[in-house]
Amino acid sequence: MVPGIVLQLATEVTPIWQATESWLRRQGVPPPFWAFAWPGSQALARLVLDEPGRVAGRRVLDFACGCGLAAIAAAKAGAAAVEAADIDALAAAATRFNARRNGAAVVALAEDLVGRGLGDEAGRWDTVLAGDVCYEATMAAHILPWLRALAAAGVEVLLADPGRAYVPREGLAEVGRYVVPVTEEVEGRTERLVVLSRLLA
Repeated sequence: MVPGIVLQLATEVTPIWQATESWLRRQGVPPPFWAFAWPGSQALARLVLDEPGRVAGRRVLDFACGCGLAAIAAAKAGAAAVEAADIDALAAAATRFNARRNGAAVVALAEDLVGRGLGDEAGRWDTVLAGDVCYEATMAAHILPWLRALAAAGVEVLLADPGRAYVPREGLAEVGRYVVPVTEEVEGRTERLVVLSRLLA
């Protein structure tokens, strides 16, 4: 979807997932979600590169950034500042590595930013990119009230959904659609329709 961006990713899905999952479980670290360019991130990256006015000159957060694809695309599209955050320290490290490879200025943070950007921190971001974040009920319940609060404060929150079970059915304004090629090993199919929406307050 984004041939102009080079990423270090897993080439063989099942072996890396099985090997790292076993090791990471013993270490108490999440599975290697950072090793794949998930369809939501691919669609967000394509959107901001196709429509750079959405991020140009703006302060952008790539939330739950994984490998950092959407953050790198935002930087290339002319964002004034880009932060990428993930609770997995390995995802933040992968994002830093991928950003350097692409000459993109991205600040990668290994922390949970839910609740930030409001109150004393209001105005920290103009745009939040959230790709493929509603895959678990607990995750969706944790992040959606915060994302809606950001939207109410004037932040443009762009949510990319490739058909996950816990995406909200209301309070969304669609801004685009992309058919994204995926691997059968990860998604059980060869493509996914990703709907991109602006989250309403």
